[in-house]
Amino acid sequence: MTDIVLPPDTNYHGTIFGGNVMAYIDKVASITAMRHCRRQVVTASSDSLDFLAPIRTGEAICLEGYVSWTHHTSMEVYVKVEAENLLTGERRLTSQAYLTFVALDENDKPTPVPPVLPETEEERWNYKTASERFEIRSRRRELTKERLKKRK
Repeated sequence: MTDIVLPPDTNYHGTIFGGNVMAYIDKVASITAMRHCRRQVVTASSDSLDFLAPIRTGEAICLEGYVSWTHHTSMEVYVKVEAENLLTGERRLTSQAYLTFVALDENDKPTPVPPVLPETEEERWNYKTASERFEIRSRRRELTKERLKKRK
């Protein structure tokens, strides 16, 4: 997905609002997950989003995503965000994120997803390190549940 960054999309620094980048990431990740499983999906978590560099007015925001790992009914999706200078064609990495989606059946219940087959070196690295991120997400989710119980 590619879009041009215009003045209404930016803050007083002339760079894209972080929330806009987050919305693009969720949209690209959702489409990626649905294409993988050919089912409706819901966002289960957005566990890592790193802003590495700004995207300025007049540049293009370019997003690419792929399913980096699957686990029964869930999928981890990696999204890479780049800025492109439209006059030179030069691109630079500006952010990256990992999101988790759950596939739903016709009754809105979790349903199994097909496995992922990594092809590139980057995809193989993300696949190899995914179980580590899965464990971190699981621990964080349990901590969140515990905190919510204590608030009641």
